Amino acid sequence: MLRRNFLLALATVVAAVFAFQSSAVADERMELKNDAMKSLDKFFTDVHDGKDFLSKSKGYLVFPSVTSAGLVVGGEYGKGVLFIENKPVDFYSTKAASLGLTAGAQTKSMIIAFMTEEALTKFQKSSGWEVGVDGSVAVAEIGADGSLNTTTTTNKSIVGFVFGQKGLMADLSLEGSKISKIEG
Repeated sequence: MLRRNFLLALATVVAAVFAFQSSAVADERMELKNDAMKSLDKFFTDVHDGKDFLSKSKGYLVFPSVTSAGLVVGGEYGKGVLFIENKPVDFYSTKAASLGLTAGAQTKSMIIAFMTEEALTKFQKSSGWEVGVDGSVAVAEIGADGSLNTTTTTNKSIVGFVFGQKGLMADLSLEGSKISKIEG
């Protein structure tokens, strides 16, 4: 009897822990989706052709806040959402390390648009996709008036946007960023 009550209590505690973890993950993902939608709104406001451009993509990753920091040795980290047909489908993290003339800290938002089905499929099937190794990303140029320079984006299979920088670094590169799916 005592053993059965102990096992029942233990099962209840384990179930409660899993329920709490599931709830915490769901809350974090909801917050990440909301932050991604806010970043998209800012992007559409700042980049006149941004909405039209992303509507032509097969899918796009939105990283609402990527933090970079370093002094000679640097690092970068952020979480994002993959949208396909304007709907969130998966969650990803990005991280990068650098060595060299690095000093300061900043946050920025990033969008990576997959313009071809082949590029999107290759990305989704990877277990850790690295910019410049698994796919070349053309960083889009945005004019002071918010216009998109189509010279840098025409006929590219993957196009990246970096915007909303705040801080002391001036790095617009995506090179070396490793992007991995967040499981669970």
